[in-house]
Amino acid sequence: MNAKSLLLIVFLLLNLCFVTSQNTYDIVFSGSDRNEKCQQCLNIFRQMPKEVRFSIKRERGNLYFVVNDKKWFNLLFKNVGDGIAVDIVLKDRYACGTETIEKTQIKGYLLKPVYSQKLRSDLKPKGENVFRVHIGRIPEEFLNDELEFNILFLSNKNLCQYYTIYDLESYPWELLDMGMFLDSITYNPKEILSSAKENFVLRNKTLKFEIPFEKNKSNYSHEDIKPIYDSLRLTDYDIKNINIKAYSSIEGRQDRNIELQELRAKSIVSALQSFQKSTIKTQVSSSENWVEFFNDVKDTKYVNLRSLTKEGVKAKVIGVVSKELEPVLKHHRKAVLELELERKDKYKIESADALLAKFNQVIAVEKVEEAKEIQNSIFEKLKGKETELSILRKMNIPRQVKFAKIFNKNSAYRYMLNVRQAMIVYNELLELEKLVPKDGEVKYNIAAVKLKLWRFKALEINEIKLKNQIIVLKNYNIEPSLISRMMVNFHIIKAENLMRARNYANKDKSVVYINDNYKKFTLSNYDYLSLAQFFSYYADTGLSVKLLEGKARSIDIDENLLFYYLNLTMVNIDLTNDLNYRTIMLNAINMNKERFCRLFNSVEKGGITFQLLEDDYLRETYCENCKN
Repeated sequence: MNAKSLLLIVFLLLNLCFVTSQNTYDIVFSGSDRNEKCQQCLNIFRQMPKEVRFSIKRERGNLYFVVNDKKWFNLLFKNVGDGIAVDIVLKDRYACGTETIEKTQIKGYLLKPVYSQKLRSDLKPKGENVFRVHIGRIPEEFLNDELEFNILFLSNKNLCQYYTIYDLESYPWELLDMGMFLDSITYNPKEILSSAKENFVLRNKTLKFEIPFEKNKSNYSHEDIKPIYDSLRLTDYDIKNINIKAYSSIEGRQDRNIELQELRAKSIVSALQSFQKSTIKTQVSSSENWVEFFNDVKDTKYVNLRSLTKEGVKAKVIGVVSKELEPVLKHHRKAVLELELERKDKYKIESADALLAKFNQVIAVEKVEEAKEIQNSIFEKLKGKETELSILRKMNIPRQVKFAKIFNKNSAYRYMLNVRQAMIVYNELLELEKLVPKDGEVKYNIAAVKLKLWRFKALEINEIKLKNQIIVLKNYNIEPSLISRMMVNFHIIKAENLMRARNYANKDKSVVYINDNYKKFTLSNYDYLSLAQFFSYYADTGLSVKLLEGKARSIDIDENLLFYYLNLTMVNIDLTNDLNYRTIMLNAINMNKERFCRLFNSVEKGGITFQLLEDDYLRETYCENCKN
């Protein structure tokens, strides 16, 4: 059973006033005396380590209670009357045609309780630190319905806790990218994928900037773009990829606004293409800029517009109102451009084999600078999959000080392209360090590979020595931000090991260190998501929310980051009823409406939980946008 199977967060709902008229067996629904009757159970929950995870798992028609802490389980189900019951909830309860949702404690069909004697005797291991026990079957008539399973915890047959389980979307995550020194620090930022597949691309230089759009203008010329091109100093680079997010202001017809933005974006690409022969790959998306509108209108006399529907806002922002809001609206018409650049390569048309022969020739006559240039061209061939990784081993680099940088680059690049080469590269770099014992770049690369080997338990590590090895990099002119990033990774690995050993107190110290220090360096989108996943998995979703909340309000947030933030926060009613949160949801709807609607699926169908629709505002938003 993998980590995601227990990465289920429980959301406590205590609404003990109403009970449906169905069979409630021998369960006692306490009233004002609940705290007294449930004192022992409530104390066990209060003292529950935050690392404890539990959930209900379905296998065909069978339901199992799954938990990762047997000691806590046995403490909870100690007495004869301590037990579990399952409330089977149907999504049909929240159909958009239903005017009001009846507020009842039991929302669906209640299964017969299972008590401590059976729970304790039938609990069986199901993977590493995972245990499960059978607690009931789904009635035949519900097997084809969309269902969720809420948990009733009973103490002496009294209902003491009622839990709704919700799920977090899971992404592959890794250590923060430390990069490797080639000519300078080089990163291989991974692309975020919401699947089990790992994917990354070695990127060149990237630039990000905005271009404002004039009202009703859709064409951009060579002359319009040249000042931007010149300011970027692109004489040594070609533009390889452009990602454009084009935004219109919110007034007017939506279809016309999006059409206009697409025309503007394409004209920008065309103007940039005029500066180079090689084709620029482009990705263009267009939407209305509701995010910045709702952020900015609160500072005007039209603040009341924030509470209207989008259609209601459009109906108001016409004529005089549109003119008065123009100082605000003009800032919302723009394109956010991200350019990926590649250095111009004079050897680009030559084959990899020809470059290899030329590299070995110039190395033999000690033309170091020319060898570096050819080496970089071979790296480009590797990046473009025009040759095999084995070509690096055919490059005859003498073990001499004058060639140390070239040797370092070859080893580092091989590791970046294939992490399975880590142990080989690590030993190569240790040998190189003997040749150049004061080279900070070599020492940095050794520490970066060593951390990765430690993470995957491929190398025995003395933690104190490794920590000192990282800290001492400051004596070799390594930037403090790079050392801070490395130390955060040190504590990520340490926290994993402490969590596995159930040493929660010291694990928490490492989590605190990470939270206190990640602000000392720039995070990529993948880093943000990895760190948010780390905080969530290691039992502190509050830190994940804090990490992402600033980015969630920005219009150009990565889609996966935005939806992960929604996963973390949509169960918080105080947030979802806030107008600022509405802005974040509108951003998600504009970005990917279908994906937003899937958040309200059952856990089994990839949603957070359809029981979010208990909240009137979320239900109204869902029915307005997802059931048209």
